[in-house]
Amino acid sequence: QVQLVESGGGLVQSGGSLKLSCDISGVVLDAIGWFRRVPGRGREGVACVSRSGYSAQYSDLVKDRFTTFRDNTKDTVYLQMDNVKPYDAGTYFCATRDTSPVCGRGAPLESEYTLWGQGTQVTVSS
Repeated sequence: QVQLVESGGGLVQSGGSLKLSCDISGVVLDAIGWFRRVPGRGREGVACVSRSGYSAQYSDLVKDRFTTFRDNTKDTVYLQMDNVKPYDAGTYFCATRDTSPVCGRGAPLESEYTLWGQGTQVTVSS
């Protein structure tokens, strides 16, 4: 049975950096998406990394600030958050699906993902 477990959340100053991890147990043959739940905005797609790790896609809100990559030897996907903004605060989730090993263009779509981690909280101080 596949499980996803996020970690690495916490308090970060505006302009600072934080690195989230998504540990994968079980066999995942699909892309991994990152999402965040923000009060008043619901859950929004942030980034996606392909099964191979060779390609990634980002939402316009985080492009050029966040980087997602995976270490398949460790079965872990990372979200490196740089130059964090106050509006980046929220609960971050990783998720997977069983439809495609590659990411679609731009931010991942929540409706396409079926297996979710429990989330990790990111708080940004200004």
